[in-house]
Amino acid sequence: MPDAPASFALVPGAAASPVILHVPHSSREIPADVRTGIVLTDAELERELDHMTDSHTAEIAERAAALAARTPWRFVNRASRLVTDPERFPDEREEMTAVGMGAVYTRTSHRAALRPRGTDPEPLIERYFRPYARAMTEAVADRLAVTGRAVIVDVHSYPTEPLPYELHGAGPRPPVCLGTDGFHTPPELLAAARRAFAPCGETAPDSPFTGAYVPLDFYGRRREVTALMVEIRRDTYMTEPGGPAGPGLSRLAASLAALVDAVSG
Repeated sequence: MPDAPASFALVPGAAASPVILHVPHSSREIPADVRTGIVLTDAELERELDHMTDSHTAEIAERAAALAARTPWRFVNRASRLVTDPERFPDEREEMTAVGMGAVYTRTSHRAALRPRGTDPEPLIERYFRPYARAMTEAVADRLAVTGRAVIVDVHSYPTEPLPYELHGAGPRPPVCLGTDGFHTPPELLAAARRAFAPCGETAPDSPFTGAYVPLDFYGRRREVTALMVEIRRDTYMTEPGGPAGPGLSRLAASLAALVDAVSG
């Protein structure tokens, strides 16, 4: 494959801010040469992007950054998660591989074929996944060097009704799910998030999604790197599955800004 332009963007924040808003699934962009490896028709692909894209989350993060007293840094994926999913483990640790959704997806949200059987994921991992991981690792290392800590806040959304690919879709689906990690999510970070998002309705930890993204160089090693995943139920701010945003977006951006402010000091 030819060299790819950067498929992600690091948007600088305040020099003293430890916070990185991570937006991994907001884009619908699929390079033309990657598209040729996807077996869906154009109409089927658009529908799949409707289901799998965390629509408008980049805008939520951008607005929150503008509202925060100390501007957080933002790391935004410019490529669709159907290219590669930067939040998956690239090896046997990834449980989503069981449904064809490891670092490179081979199945759709409804468990149909997305790529041909036997597709080698390595070219896409080398071209997209590893550069992304290196850049995010460098961004976290920079915050550690400058501020002594890093706070990664993942900004996601999820559908009101569970999709067939979900492994743990039977539990509660609150307006805001807060995904935690046993090593990297201290109680005070979770408590700050619950306070910040209280105006948006009920919050609940780890249902229907759990975990929080930390670059592998720091994962399970550096407690100064804390992390939380914010999963926003889509009906609270947009028309599902892939429609326009509504007034709820501003409320969510304000709550995210409140969380940034709570953990920035």
